[in-house]
Amino acid sequence: MLRWFVALCALAVCWAQDCQVANVQVMQNFDRSRYVGTWYAVAKKDPVGLFLRDNIVATFAIREDGTMTASAEGRVIILNNWELCAKMFATFEDTPDPAKFKMKYWGAATHLQTGDDLHWVIDTDYENYAVHYSCREIDYDGTCLDGYSFIFSRHPTGLRAEDQRIVTQRKTELCLLGKYRRVEHNGYCQIEPQA
Repeated sequence: MLRWFVALCALAVCWAQDCQVANVQVMQNFDRSRYVGTWYAVAKKDPVGLFLRDNIVATFAIREDGTMTASAEGRVIILNNWELCAKMFATFEDTPDPAKFKMKYWGAATHLQTGDDLHWVIDTDYENYAVHYSCREIDYDGTCLDGYSFIFSRHPTGLRAEDQRIVTQRKTELCLLGKYRRVEHNGYCQIEPQA
């Protein structure tokens, strides 16, 4: 019984070390100029609190001063039953690692999100898929207590079959396998309101 308990504790310590935010690997030699453009969220791991639900489309751009920006739109539900399409805008502050940014929300988005989020590009081939990760709060053991992650595709129809294996591997490395949900794109945010 004691051996079983010791083995279980060792496994828990190993998992905590492997899943520490400090050990998360990001995209090497990240090229922001190839990352810009439109991305469709096809899966996401939700954080605590209010957040975009579905129909999520993000567009990344680079300003003349070199600052990277993002605009995103998606359906949210507020007050438990009021659906609307939220438009969000953010700017990115560079860090020493080109694949790690600090994201600051502006405008109405500041009411949906508070503080600055991390925006880490875990992996991308720039043409088909991208894996994004953000940890908002780190637990006492160094693992992520509250965070979120997006799987993006350049194609509104979703990921190609050949990208699924790579994306599944990245989910595993982030210790988030099985924690994502599918993001639906049904045109909700493209419907014009009736006058």
